[in-house]
Amino acid sequence: MTFRGVALRLVAVIVVATALPVAALRFVPPFTTAFMLAHKWPLARAGDACDDILYEWVPRRAIGRNVFRAVIAAEDQRFAAHHGFDFDAIGDAIEDRDANGNSRGASTISQQVAKNVFLWPGRSFLRKGLEAWLTIWIEAVWPKQRILEVYVNVAQFGRCTFGVGAASRVFFRKPSSALTPGEAALLAAVLPNPTKRRVDLPSSRVRSRAAWIAHQAGRVELPD
Repeated sequence: MTFRGVALRLVAVIVVATALPVAALRFVPPFTTAFMLAHKWPLARAGDACDDILYEWVPRRAIGRNVFRAVIAAEDQRFAAHHGFDFDAIGDAIEDRDANGNSRGASTISQQVAKNVFLWPGRSFLRKGLEAWLTIWIEAVWPKQRILEVYVNVAQFGRCTFGVGAASRVFFRKPSSALTPGEAALLAAVLPNPTKRRVDLPSSRVRSRAAWIAHQAGRVELPD
């Protein structure tokens, strides 16, 4: 077999290996994610390891709109308009790099879904490349409503607590459909670092961020 033939077969394998799980998850809730598995992995970092993962899938129609508005306000206010990548935010993040070359995050909700569901934590070029590849497929195959539905169901909101279904019951003793704008904003305020920011013991910084999110949520455009 020629080099070209081998290369074409390799490309075909990569495309199929990506397309099949992405297409399936458009309709089927993930029973777990790469990030959940990382917390159950024997080599998980101290403080991150979980004997039990709290995870409860909630269909979109049973999730309050306050939740969707809050996470968009907190994480990706151009979510309804972009196609997976917010190049304006990426440019701003590059310009805002500190003296050590570190920059604030500019990942969209679509990119975070790709990372949380399929990949591992980290900042390597390999992982970022795979994240971009998967984001393209997710945006091509899933409608925006599905991307948002998966995101709020798999995002980590506390130690060993994944998804708004589990988080709303653990922290507020109610279903996600009953969360007030303030409660939804408090959940969103701990993203994307729920191990240092806490819903149950919010710092003044978290409370301030939650107030900002609640204010911004009123201006958020939800995808049709």
